[in-house]
Amino acid sequence: MEQKKILIITYYWPPAGGPGVQRWLKFAKYLPEFGWDPVIYTPENPSYPLLDESLLKDVPPNIEIVKTRIWEPYQLAEKLNKSNKKFKAGQFDVGKNQSWKSKLSIWVRGNFFIPDARVFWVKPSIKFLEQYLKENKIDVVVTSGPPHSLHMIGLGLKEKFPNLKWIADFRDPWTEISYYKHLKLTKSSDRKHRQLESAVFKNANITLATSYTDADNFRKAGANAVCITNGFDESDASAPHSMAEDKNKSFTLSYIGVLEQLRNPENLWKVLDELIRENKEFADAFTLKFAGRVDDKILQSIESSALKEHILNLGYIPHDKAVEEMTNSSLLLITNFPNESSKGIIPGKIFEYLATGKQIISFGPDEADVSRILSETGAGKHFSYENSQTVKEFILSKFELWKHGNLLENTQNIEQFSRKNLTEKLSEIL
Repeated sequence: MEQKKILIITYYWPPAGGPGVQRWLKFAKYLPEFGWDPVIYTPENPSYPLLDESLLKDVPPNIEIVKTRIWEPYQLAEKLNKSNKKFKAGQFDVGKNQSWKSKLSIWVRGNFFIPDARVFWVKPSIKFLEQYLKENKIDVVVTSGPPHSLHMIGLGLKEKFPNLKWIADFRDPWTEISYYKHLKLTKSSDRKHRQLESAVFKNANITLATSYTDADNFRKAGANAVCITNGFDESDASAPHSMAEDKNKSFTLSYIGVLEQLRNPENLWKVLDELIRENKEFADAFTLKFAGRVDDKILQSIESSALKEHILNLGYIPHDKAVEEMTNSSLLLITNFPNESSKGIIPGKIFEYLATGKQIISFGPDEADVSRILSETGAGKHFSYENSQTVKEFILSKFELWKHGNLLENTQNIEQFSRKNLTEKLSEIL
């Protein structure tokens, strides 16, 4: 039976690092097993916030990759203010950490580049891909955002080819994401963002969401939405090992990934500070490990507390090494934006956390989708940013189990989140 072709329009592709690249990299890896040949359309000269050469090994050897040049204004923004480098990853200073330069840059970003700073790639891409689609048989087109400018490419192609089958994949929400309200938008800019989002929802044949709540919200906004979460690749996961092996090592709480100010669990740092001051046995055994990029303001705050002597900051490391660091931890930390509108965000790293079998401590809004996953798998506990005493009790209980080699691994009901099974679900939708 002849393979069908799926054109995947994505900004992030190896050697890009971070979670944004992995979703469609893994789909592309397994789609051929289910009757689909992927074609990748991606920028020739992107400005990636992170690089990870280790992800190149997952790129299928014979995959067709089509590239065109992109112009991005980030070099200009970084000249205005060095902290604007965070913009490339959707991050920026908030509250008291904002300088006047940060405020100006955020206002410009939100009001002049709609939907985002990759908007200058939209028209050239529509023109290029219009010709490409005329010359090549493509059965389905996928746009993956953020950056949500890529959905504008899909919208433009749909206008030119009304019968085109188009899937708009939202790795994160657009106007409902937490930092949207921090963009200092004018009323007309806010209206334009919402009009564009609505046009995508109404014109895409299918809108993919990465969480249950996002799919519900997209449907309420007029989208034909389906949830396919992110997941873990069994070929990436390090083999679980007995926690008893860690008995004579440190009790390590690890955060793997990017941690910005809007997801900073200040109550956790306070609890850990108290435990170190009050409990010598805990203090002698405890290590707080970061593997990834942590906002400088967060590090400065932690280093002014009793935690200072217990921090191991590895910086950004390749994805395969990050998986090793997960496996060599006692507890794994995951954080989300605190407001209720973010309860549908499921950070991609949770699935790799699950694959290690290690216990997870999570922070975010009440009744979050992450809480549902942790409950279904028995892999840990979710807390709000107001919790302190219950957080303290949870950590101490895990510490006591660790001391005696009884901190058990949990891997129940996680097969549904394997990348191969998720790709099979995608193929059924296709």
